[in-house]
Amino acid sequence: MRKSTALLTVLLLTFVLAGCSSLGGLTKDKQPLSARTVSVLAALDTTPAAPMLVRVFKESSELEVWKPDSRGSYRLFKTYAICKWSGELGPKVKEGDYQSPEGFYEVTPGMMNPKSSYYLSFNTGFPNRLDRAQGRTGTNLMIHGDCKSVGCYAMTDEQMKEIYALARESFAGGNPSFKLELYPFRMTEANLTRHATNPNMAFWRNLKEGYDVLAQTQRPATVGSCGGRYVFNAGATSLPDDPLGACPADAAAPTTAELAVAAGNPAFS
Repeated sequence: MRKSTALLTVLLLTFVLAGCSSLGGLTKDKQPLSARTVSVLAALDTTPAAPMLVRVFKESSELEVWKPDSRGSYRLFKTYAICKWSGELGPKVKEGDYQSPEGFYEVTPGMMNPKSSYYLSFNTGFPNRLDRAQGRTGTNLMIHGDCKSVGCYAMTDEQMKEIYALARESFAGGNPSFKLELYPFRMTEANLTRHATNPNMAFWRNLKEGYDVLAQTQRPATVGSCGGRYVFNAGATSLPDDPLGACPADAAAPTTAELAVAAGNPAFS
């Protein structure tokens, strides 16, 4: 009788654990967005299938998800508190430096990991073309769950479940990627002044150019690279194959007035 009871207990425990791992019959990467999340998206005049932008700020430990409304203007959907990131303010330079990366990246479906050791994850895309050209190295730099990090950005499992589902639904809507912008802090003049003596200031000033595009146009920047730096919204400008190659004359950073015109601001039209 005791053996039967013990066997029954084991079977029940196995069933419960299986149920937890599959979260109600669906694996964790297939869990639907909550009705509340879909409702909030609708209130922002957007849908789960729309494109997506993710922005990360180290200093304040925040991750933002932005979605475009029906006019194409990006609106902040939600800000998540990052559990942990690694290192200090500044870019990742080499494998083993324990730095979480900074810069501009694109995440594609193949970079999503439903079987991550850290609940769920997606690769940041570090090193990108510019990183590689500058000799920066590192592998498996992720945004993931499990709330612990070595060179990554770690979220709670519950947060990661929603962020992962938002990405999945955006891909399902036909979007080939989503933009990922990784910043040391919010790129305001006040924050840059606070860190004026930091040796990464030139790099951060370059990041600010891309940061400002969203603020001015309500759309994330298109990102290229030349001259060892990022360039934004270059349009038809032909950039060199080598990110270290000289920038064309018309690849200079857009002025505030040019950004406002792109955003449709009548004061600058």
